[in-house]
Amino acid sequence: MTIKKMNVESFNLDHTKVKAPYIRVAGYKEGKVDQVVKYDIRFTQPNVEQMPMRAMHTLEHLLAENIRNYSDDVIDVSPMGCQTGFYMAMMNFDSVEKMSELVEKTLNDVLAAEVIPAQNETQCGFASAHDLKGAKHYAEKMLAGRDEWDIVFG
Repeated sequence: MTIKKMNVESFNLDHTKVKAPYIRVAGYKEGKVDQVVKYDIRFTQPNVEQMPMRAMHTLEHLLAENIRNYSDDVIDVSPMGCQTGFYMAMMNFDSVEKMSELVEKTLNDVLAAEVIPAQNETQCGFASAHDLKGAKHYAEKMLAGRDEWDIVFG
């Protein structure tokens, strides 16, 4: 079966060959001076396990808020629609090793969290849809695979 090349980078990734958890560079955009680097932060195995929406929503809040305590280069933290991980866009930050260090620190913050940032109707569009215990479960699971984050294909 021949698969047509798609415009979206992740649609060209063979999801049957990757081995989660991992962190990989998913793309670059060059500006006149700066470079935006998009990272694929994969928590669960595609087509095998998906994070429940409430846990993922809470992880999004915790990751997006806390990673900025460690780097001013963060542009965006976005959940994947397939609920297997997140994309993180960074400015002039081209190092999977350094990204892994940021993610590790931030996931440890998730484990220590007692409240969910911006969990209210003023700051969140679905404030009742959160699960801190579930977010901590997936943070623990991701951290347990820390030694293998640089292995994308298994």
